[in-house]
Amino acid sequence: MKGTVGELGEFGLIRELTSRLTTTPAVRIGPGDDAAVVTAPDRRVVASTDILLEGRHFRRDWSTAYDVGRKAAAQNLADIAAMGAVPTAILLGLVVPAELPATWPTELMDGLRDECQVAGAAVVGGDVVRGDTITVSITALGDLRNQEPVTRAGAQPGDVVAVTGWLGWSAAGHAVLSRGFRSPRAFVEAHRRPEPPYHAGPAAAGLGATAMTDVSDGLVADLGHIAEASKVRIDLRSAGIDIPSQMSDIGTAVGVDPMQWVLNGGEDHAIVATFPPDVKLPARWKVIGEVLHPSALPQVTVDGAPWAKAGWDHFGDNGDAE
Repeated sequence: MKGTVGELGEFGLIRELTSRLTTTPAVRIGPGDDAAVVTAPDRRVVASTDILLEGRHFRRDWSTAYDVGRKAAAQNLADIAAMGAVPTAILLGLVVPAELPATWPTELMDGLRDECQVAGAAVVGGDVVRGDTITVSITALGDLRNQEPVTRAGAQPGDVVAVTGWLGWSAAGHAVLSRGFRSPRAFVEAHRRPEPPYHAGPAAAGLGATAMTDVSDGLVADLGHIAEASKVRIDLRSAGIDIPSQMSDIGTAVGVDPMQWVLNGGEDHAIVATFPPDVKLPARWKVIGEVLHPSALPQVTVDGAPWAKAGWDHFGDNGDAE
């Protein structure tokens, strides 16, 4: 596709974007009307929204539009899965400059569509607006399928803490890209296109998970939300957390302890949950800690000691870099 977004025009752009979409049985009315209609057999809808801003959440010299689409969908659909729900649909709000090549938003839509297909969902509508900075806003929807939602507030002393998915890979990939390199490719790709274990959220709910979240801001930070909501202390065992040899090699090369990436690095969107100690967990789950009575304030400790280094904070010192 040649030309710019401005040359294509609002309705021409919408036609191009919607023509690339697929659907699912849950979608009764898709793009093209005043609103979409998505079935909700459970009669409850799980909803989440997130925003990606160019320069803060992605860089076009690091990631293609397709990468950004995959990432934008993944981080929202992971929130749905972390409630124990099955993703069903996403809505896109897109702000783009008029001079942006028209191929960029269409490739973004391809990424959104393909990531939705991985999760069993579909893009069902949205809006496009002209603006100075590329902004991608996603609203994701999901269905609980007769399960109760798994919140952050249910962890009990005696529960085990278990995780499934990658930890620290995106942060290691960010470190590689920040130094002008593009390999090891697996870690760079983990930063560009996270791979949340969508199936694990509903499966954990079925296993009796007492609390759950996805790792978007860092393992310690996100477990801190569970600790606070549940009014407990969570202690992680560093010996139970695997660090791949290539991640250790990257850490050595850039002078960073890779455990820092594992405990503080976000955007992998692994699923971490607490379970009663007698639950038999599938092999995909790795037990990495336990839930304890709070000693003072609810908190997360590592090997019994406080972990002082914070995870991602959009309004903190680390909120200005991609």
